Amino acid sequence: MEVSVPSAVKMRKDQNLPPTHIQFFVRLFPGGKTLVIQADSNDSVESVHEKIMLITGIPAVEQRLIYRGKQLHQWDQTLSDCGIQKDASLELVGRIRSTGHPQAWQLMNDLISLISGILKGNYPAVNSNSYYILKMLIQFLTITPKDNTEKAYEHIQIFISSSAPSALVMLYMSSNYANKNSADESVRSFIDSFKSKLPVPVYNGCVPIVLEFCKLLRGAVGIDDRLYNKCRSSLGAIVESTGIATCKAETKKLLALQDVFPFVCEVASKLSYDLELTMGSTKLIGLSFSIVRDFTVFMLPVRNVIRWQVPFRFPITFPLEEDDTSEGVYYKEYIECLHHIFYDLLDKMEMCLRELEDRLGLKENGKGKPIAPWWSQYLVILKELNSISKLYKGLEKVFWQKMRQIKLSLCFLIVSFAKKSDDYGWVLEHKEVTNFELRRHLAMMMLPEVRDENAMHEMLIDRSQLLEESFEYIGQADSKLLRGGLFMEFKHEEATGPGVLREWFLLVCQAVFNPQNALYVACPNDRRRFFPNPASKVDPLHLEYFRFSGRMIALALMHKIQVGVVLGRVFFLLLAEKNISLEDIRDADPYLYSSCKQILEMDPEMVDEDTLGLTFVCEMEELGSRKVIELCPNGKDTVVNSKNRIKYVNLLIRHRFVSSIAEQVAQFSRGFADITTSRLQKSFFRCLNLEDLDLMLDGSGSDVSMEDWKAHTDYNGYKESDPQISWFWKIVASMPAEQRKVLLFFWTSITHLPLEGFGGLASKLHIYKTSESYDHLPSAKTCFYRICFPPYKSMAIMQDRLRIITQEHVGCSFGTR
Repeated sequence: MEVSVPSAVKMRKDQNLPPTHIQFFVRLFPGGKTLVIQADSNDSVESVHEKIMLITGIPAVEQRLIYRGKQLHQWDQTLSDCGIQKDASLELVGRIRSTGHPQAWQLMNDLISLISGILKGNYPAVNSNSYYILKMLIQFLTITPKDNTEKAYEHIQIFISSSAPSALVMLYMSSNYANKNSADESVRSFIDSFKSKLPVPVYNGCVPIVLEFCKLLRGAVGIDDRLYNKCRSSLGAIVESTGIATCKAETKKLLALQDVFPFVCEVASKLSYDLELTMGSTKLIGLSFSIVRDFTVFMLPVRNVIRWQVPFRFPITFPLEEDDTSEGVYYKEYIECLHHIFYDLLDKMEMCLRELEDRLGLKENGKGKPIAPWWSQYLVILKELNSISKLYKGLEKVFWQKMRQIKLSLCFLIVSFAKKSDDYGWVLEHKEVTNFELRRHLAMMMLPEVRDENAMHEMLIDRSQLLEESFEYIGQADSKLLRGGLFMEFKHEEATGPGVLREWFLLVCQAVFNPQNALYVACPNDRRRFFPNPASKVDPLHLEYFRFSGRMIALALMHKIQVGVVLGRVFFLLLAEKNISLEDIRDADPYLYSSCKQILEMDPEMVDEDTLGLTFVCEMEELGSRKVIELCPNGKDTVVNSKNRIKYVNLLIRHRFVSSIAEQVAQFSRGFADITTSRLQKSFFRCLNLEDLDLMLDGSGSDVSMEDWKAHTDYNGYKESDPQISWFWKIVASMPAEQRKVLLFFWTSITHLPLEGFGGLASKLHIYKTSESYDHLPSAKTCFYRICFPPYKSMAIMQDRLRIITQEHVGCSFGTR
């Protein structure tokens, strides 16, 4: 879309005569002063009107020039064509304005007169001119009606009708730097003042002013000009707030699609060009944050209008079906153009992200090198392209196919740039393009960060009353205190610090989920997994303990401590508020799973013959007595047949795994939300796969790797070549897996390593040389991952000392922390 600004001198295309300088007089009628106009014989009538406008402030469209009794109404005629010669006299007739805003008109006339004087050299070309111009502009905003939107819009329209934008743009186009700078500063400050000087409804009405500046500047200086970009971004900010017109009645106050779409095309074209520049560049040319923002703010209202107003069936089939209505023709161009923008930018993004993978070496090791901040804009563009894809049939599939191909770089960018305020739900809806690192990273951002020691919640707990006292400290505490961090020590023990805290988490979580406490039951097919016990009400405080356990799991995740407990699939799905299918209950209740599967697979005729003898009821045992529960109204009299058996199975599953433990799950969720906030609790579990949560709560689950262990251990007092170090690793390598875990716990208070192994710990492990006698056992400082022992005389002595500390009843509470 080409937008032109009136030129101070317009020549007829067929005029080849050399120009002749002339001077003539224009007398304002009636009784006005006489103006002296300098021009050339080949100047157009329109240019004379513009000269007069700059002097008088009378808009060109309101002027009537009379020469020899005839009006000069053909604006493209030259002065020579009209017979105007040197010292000729013309009369100017201007319309008398009838307005309720005389002060605004006078102010604009004064502004244009000032600019005219600056351009003619009547005032020195100095930077102080911007002060006087801006003073008038701010005064215009100050006198704008604030409590009457309609009058405010009329007032704002005077700014455009007076041709003030044209005058400011002419000043900006001046070859004199001071004049140009005055216009630049004035326009920028004027636009920035809209929001601070005007209430929101009136601020939104300023969009015609900014649009006028955009049109004039685009035609005069082009789209790469800095002032033009400022005006375009400002226009986008207002449009983002107000939206655009969805019907003709709204166009009086809002921009229409045809006003905004040229900016969409312009910004998309610029963005496409910039993406090309970033590819293959050794200078790492970056994307402009402002151009990406302009793309998103202009695209949003356009998408909304197309989504709700197009006459074509939604989502839109492309190529477009024939629609000969005026409305169909009107939207067709926009729909086709947007479709082209999508494919162009998607292809460019794919190439950029493939190059990013190669540049960072993501294909080899999955880890990136130092990143450039502007790479974050790739994610903004991709999110917008995903939104565009929803408008067209089949484009979402195309988009996600591309994302699967660039999965490594996509995940890397999100992990690198994601913030708590960002919404990455659009990615998590398609978990096939994510990896564990990304899902864990987004989930952990929903948890508070552990703050410094000054804000910690302090606990002093007796081991013999571990569960009861932990419940008092955690279950009854203000959740705000818990989010600050925890300081833990056991009564009658000197050890404190992170090692003690890790041990406490492990012991408490194991106690809470111990089936003997009746809160949770283990899944028969996977005894590591737990879900709420429907009969937990045998404990009067069971609901409070479920809330406590929700807090404990959230806190363990927040502190990044593996507790050796994992949730059953049914429990996980309930926390994520997802539906439970028959396959989901396989591990939790294999008997019910098998029975339901047989019912669904049985021959329909046998079911209809009432071979099963089933009705819509189920039996359950509660506090020693059996109860019959109807699964639906009149369930006792509703026979299960081939037509309703699916409903029967679904209701049975719902009762067993939803209704019967609804209170328990709700309290666990409430406790978890105490740490995350209720808004994020559901999102946390939806963000993850069950296997992800397993890794976060239980670690990798694999045997301890000796190579990894040795690679992440440093020595203090010993050298790696010392015989004691060689003996130590030979002894550890010969230990059974369980004995190694006890040693690891003695050393670090950790029984379950993170997914990354030892590399995922907060620091390396350390072996310290002590000066104690050789009959001393090894000791540990678990907070600092230290094990300490003297230089034993032989491998046999060392093996005996390590055997003693790795007896389970010793290794779980030995050493200093």
